[in-house]
Order: sequence, then C-alpha cells, then structure tokens
Amino acid sequence: MINSFSKYLVTFLIYVLVIQVMIINSINFGYYINPYIYILFLIILPIEISGWLLLILSFLTGLTIDMFQNCLGIHASVSVFLGVMRPLILKSIAPRNGYEPGDLPIPSQHGFLWFFKYTVICTIVHHLFLFFIESFSLNNLWAILLKTIISIVFTIVFIMLIRLFGVNKKRK
Repeated sequence: MINSFSKYLVTFLIYVLVIQVMIINSINFGYYINPYIYILFLIILPIEISGWLLLILSFLTGLTIDMFQNCLGIHASVSVFLGVMRPLILKSIAPRNGYEPGDLPIPSQHGFLWFFKYTVICTIVHHLFLFFIESFSLNNLWAILLKTIISIVFTIVFIMLIRLFGVNKKRK
C-alpha cells in the first residue's frame, strides 16, 4: 500500500508539477494550443480505485493546476467532472471479459489501441467541458471549438509521447 502511494505521489509530481506546471505552462503555444498533460495522472489511476478517492484526487489535481495558473476553480471542476465520467468511460470500452483485479489503464496491459481510444475519449470530455466553462459563452462557438480540437490533438500527442518514452510495466 505504501509502495503504491509513493508511486502515485511521484507520478503526480512528475505529470502535474514538472511536466504541466514547469514545462508546458511556461511555453507559449499561442491562443489555440493549450495542452493539458496533467489529465494523464487521472487517466492512469487504477481501474478499481474507489469513487470517493478518485474524486478527491481529481479535485486536488485540478486545484493544484488552478493555483499555478491563477484560475478560480475551473480546472478543479473539470477534473472532478472527468473523475465522475472516468468509470463510465472505462465501462463503455471494457474488454469482453471485463477487467481483472489490479488492472491499470495503461498500454502494456490493454494494448495501444485500447489506451489510445481511452485517452481520446477522456481528453475530449475534459477539454470540451474546460473550454466551454472557461468561455462561459456561446458567442464565439467556432473559436471555442477550434481551440478545443487543436488542444485535444496536442494533448493526445504529448500524452502518447510521454507513455511511449515512459517506463511501462510488462504485459501479464
């Protein structure tokens, strides 16, 4: 239990504080490109994590991003929304035999295509909610949709590169 806690604490520190806050947020990609790599921490949490713990971790992850980006709870609310949607997404793309105890939603356990589909769905859910809440208006609908689509593409590319070059557990 302690080993798993320390592993996820290090994962949180790397994905949220180092990659998102220190690297991605300091690069000016322009108005339409906003990759949010921090969602990778929420994506790779264990499949059988309890709902209350998932929501708490989602809230704390989003709150951390809000503190560093000077937002007023936008990322916290969006992260909690992703935490609510995640079990539904996992259920909708579950393998035919279901998930086994101890499964992690990572490419080495379920395959690259499964992980890619899972990441795309989670990123779309996150980014659509984020950019519509951020603008809080439908006046510039096309600009919001363009920003959302471009940011989704960049976020997915960065997440796949991180997972590709990251350390993966061997397949069971």
